[in-house]
Amino acid sequence: MLIDSHCHLYFDSLNADLQDVLERAQALGVGQFICVGIDLESSRKAVAIADQYTDVFATVGVHPHEASNVPKDFIRQLEVLLEHPKVIAIGETGLDYYRNLSEPVIQRSVFRSQLDLAYSNDVPVVIHNRNADREVIAVLKEAGIYKGVAHCFSSDLETAKAFLEIGLRISFAGNLTYKNNNLPMVAKKIPLKRILVETDSPFLSPVPFRGKPNEPWRVRYIVEKLAEIHGIDLDAMTKITRSNTENLFFFQ
Repeated sequence: MLIDSHCHLYFDSLNADLQDVLERAQALGVGQFICVGIDLESSRKAVAIADQYTDVFATVGVHPHEASNVPKDFIRQLEVLLEHPKVIAIGETGLDYYRNLSEPVIQRSVFRSQLDLAYSNDVPVVIHNRNADREVIAVLKEAGIYKGVAHCFSSDLETAKAFLEIGLRISFAGNLTYKNNNLPMVAKKIPLKRILVETDSPFLSPVPFRGKPNEPWRVRYIVEKLAEIHGIDLDAMTKITRSNTENLFFFQ
């Protein structure tokens, strides 16, 4: 059984046909889904979807793009959501200095507040990082975070090693399959026990679907690519990534 460790099932392209989306994935061996919030509204939607479907779990958090829009009591609102039994992590949260849709100082404040919430509740964090490698690592260290995942990893090997030294996992998405990037080389160097897989649906469709809306069943393509990179069979990589995801989010 495969697990899509990061998808956004509440987006219209998926939610309008969600039962069929999940059934297509399950028919191809994807048995569990982690629906990731990016702001308070989507976090509530993620929890509602997890409530409705047995095999869907949720995370709650504020993406750096949305940091400027949070109310003063956003941490309290996340605390309430975190009480739901199917909420398994805080995130996605982090820093994004590529688009800078929120001011960096606001991003850092909102990021750190969520890390403190995760630390105090002993739950993992789902980290978004774009063009902010050193600062993300520094803030994680300051907050004492050791449990979480660098989602949709797209940085260099040095950054991957820094995440691993803290204790985090590395998650690969569809961009692992794209041509002319360094991610296969990075993935080759990551210990198998620290790798997760995700679709980031509806974004980042893998080859040969690049440019089309993504779905959770396509997580198979990321697992196949990782199996090729590490020189092991698909069943073995499936079991490894499933176990890694369960160990992180379900504490097995």
